[in-house]
Amino acid sequence: MLLLLGMVLLALAALLVLGTFGGRRSDARTAAGGVAAIERSYAPRVAGPAEVAAPEGAFLPVFARFALRLSRADKVARLRARLDVAGNPEPWTPDRLLSFKGVGLVGGALIGVLFGLSTGVGLGFVFVVGLAALGFFLPDILLYNAGIKRQDQISQSLPDLLDLLGISVQAGLGFDAALTRVALSIEGPLGREMARLLQEMRLGASREEALKSLADRTSVDELHTFTAALVQAAGLGIPVGDILREQASELRIKRRQTAEERAQKVSVKITFPVVVCILPALFIIVIGPGILSMISSGVFG
Repeated sequence: MLLLLGMVLLALAALLVLGTFGGRRSDARTAAGGVAAIERSYAPRVAGPAEVAAPEGAFLPVFARFALRLSRADKVARLRARLDVAGNPEPWTPDRLLSFKGVGLVGGALIGVLFGLSTGVGLGFVFVVGLAALGFFLPDILLYNAGIKRQDQISQSLPDLLDLLGISVQAGLGFDAALTRVALSIEGPLGREMARLLQEMRLGASREEALKSLADRTSVDELHTFTAALVQAAGLGIPVGDILREQASELRIKRRQTAEERAQKVSVKITFPVVVCILPALFIIVIGPGILSMISSGVFG
């Protein structure tokens, strides 16, 4: 039983390694290779469901098609949106995620069958269904978690970006030049999003279109408000510097309020670990010696 389980786990690990690293190809040092690299790094996936039927550079397309049939009709579009929110990590594409979902489903079911051989039919069925569901939804959970972490980083960096952008505009730089300065100075996901915004504008997109695309790629409410304000300012002719100054001031106030709110929640969140972990140990240390003395003196017997 253990030998079979080990063989199944080794096979799944080999499939995951091949799927992650096997489909990568080195780009030629040409203009076409550079454009392709930019598309993979920044541009969203625009292929339709037909790409999943015969994905380029993917592994095990049978598993991808199998997972697609078990998913909703708009699953590929939803995966693209979640990949944009997560920053489009280098190895991940919708077809690879679907392949991992199919492999996880089949591998989880096989492991559940192995456990079920020694536990009986009823419990074995629970193992099969539970592990198959876990393997099928695990890539979605990991992608969702990566997106949440990245949006948190964007939210924390946004007030600093607005301060730097406002100072650059007030110092006499144009908006595009100020964005370039910010993209070079701010590190992390927000800096990369500003670099992508500049690339889209240089490739011919209008400022309004690039800002709306930026808002669509993120789930941070403050960034949505910022982009909407810039779009309205461009339409109404309001100076960008005034918008940036007001937005930065509001974000600083909101960040302080968020920090105070999180600080007030600490006392509530710490109650459960104190009651479950600390108080029982404290009772054992304080009351334990007395109980042992009473037992040795024959009080209970």
